[in-house]
Amino acid sequence: MVNYIIYKPYGYLSQFTSNDSKQQSKRFLGELHDFPEGVMSVGRLDETSEGLLLLTTDGKTSAYINSKKVDKEYYALVDGNITKDAINRLKTGVEIGFDGKKYTTKPCNAFKLVHTPNLPARSKKIRDARHGPVSWVSITLNEGKFRQVRKMTSAVGFPTLRLVRVRVGVIHLNEMQVGEVVPVDDFNI
Repeated sequence: MVNYIIYKPYGYLSQFTSNDSKQQSKRFLGELHDFPEGVMSVGRLDETSEGLLLLTTDGKTSAYINSKKVDKEYYALVDGNITKDAINRLKTGVEIGFDGKKYTTKPCNAFKLVHTPNLPARSKKIRDARHGPVSWVSITLNEGKFRQVRKMTSAVGFPTLRLVRVRVGVIHLNEMQVGEVVPVDDFNI
């Protein structure tokens, strides 16, 4: 079994290569490291999200981490000064669209960050406080629907401008740099 912890950069797909001619201009994880055959991402981060991504060659490990037993924490930079009411709505669950149907998210942990997190600069500029108020929120989920955090913050009136996964279980992004790949023996989740 082979495992890696990586800091997925903004603008990369959570896959290693593609034979799809429509994706030839895309960036892939295979550009970051010479990964062995059979390695897979544990969960995904969409192209415009960044942060902690685990890779493994073990399907059982992947299934366990993707189960509802393991928390995933995200920091979201949102458009506007997020309110206590919006935070409470995030905590109790909001209705989002998923697979063409309405879905109410499960209760989660959410709070407004007091300080701006110490994260590396994103490769592509984003709108910042010079163009109106922004705020950071921490959202910890144990489910992971497609673009869920973005849909949740938008549903409470504060669209996400930047999204960074900072923790999976007990594994933290800590001081990792964008694009860094760290081989590990075990995830110890």
